[in-house]
Amino acid sequence: MVCVLRHTVRDVLMGGIVFSVVKNKPPYAIDSVDHALHLAQLLQQEGAMRVTDAAERLGVSRSTAHRLLAMLVYRDFAEQGADRLYRAGAVLRPAQASEAPVPLLRRAALPHLHALVQRVRESANLMVLAGTEVRFVATVECDQILRAGDRVGRMLPAHLASGGKALLASLPPDHVTALYESSPEEIDLSQLRRELALVRKRGFAINNQLTEAGLTALGMVLHDPAGEPTAAISLALPTARFDRDLLPTWVGAMSTTVAKIERDLATNA
Repeated sequence: MVCVLRHTVRDVLMGGIVFSVVKNKPPYAIDSVDHALHLAQLLQQEGAMRVTDAAERLGVSRSTAHRLLAMLVYRDFAEQGADRLYRAGAVLRPAQASEAPVPLLRRAALPHLHALVQRVRESANLMVLAGTEVRFVATVECDQILRAGDRVGRMLPAHLASGGKALLASLPPDHVTALYESSPEEIDLSQLRRELALVRKRGFAINNQLTEAGLTALGMVLHDPAGEPTAAISLALPTARFDRDLLPTWVGAMSTTVAKIERDLATNA
């Protein structure tokens, strides 16, 4: 299982010890277990895949991916259909589906997220909307010791996450209303509408410690070739390094990244 170490930035600085502001990989991680859990997560959240898809996503050989999938099938975490594709098995609870083309988004976005991280030296994410939540589908970590870590597979409430707010702000108001009227969450729709209006005016969203103490994030929406909101990118950083004077620099870098990803999406389409 994953060992979770959580520290606010205040804890880190007062104690004289530096940790990531998000959960850290255990010092004695078992790669095979990590790969199997990650693969189960991908099957649940992204749908059917081939052995070669699994190998590519995990960065392992095809034979290793095949053995991992066979074990998941044995324990009912996965099943293989007549079409030879592997899907989530009975053990995994159904997850809210996303309509976004995740594999295409990842291919188009990752090179530009790497460039963005090199430019601003903060971690970057790609996420898609799944109901009233956002699902992180790619992360590029920066090289600073105190940083936002890998969030792939995590789900956060869309109305709190920066990328989620950016996506919601791009939807028609009646769509947002329908999402939350049918949701078990109790959301102040009037307040949410005001916040989304501000996001539309600014062109970006801010999550200032709403989902995790000591972490601030900026989010910006991505559009598909038809102009529809399809995903969002975010920059995540320790709140201790958040400086409003740097907002124009960060937002400008994100805008450039969004334009390049959208260009590549249009080319691939």
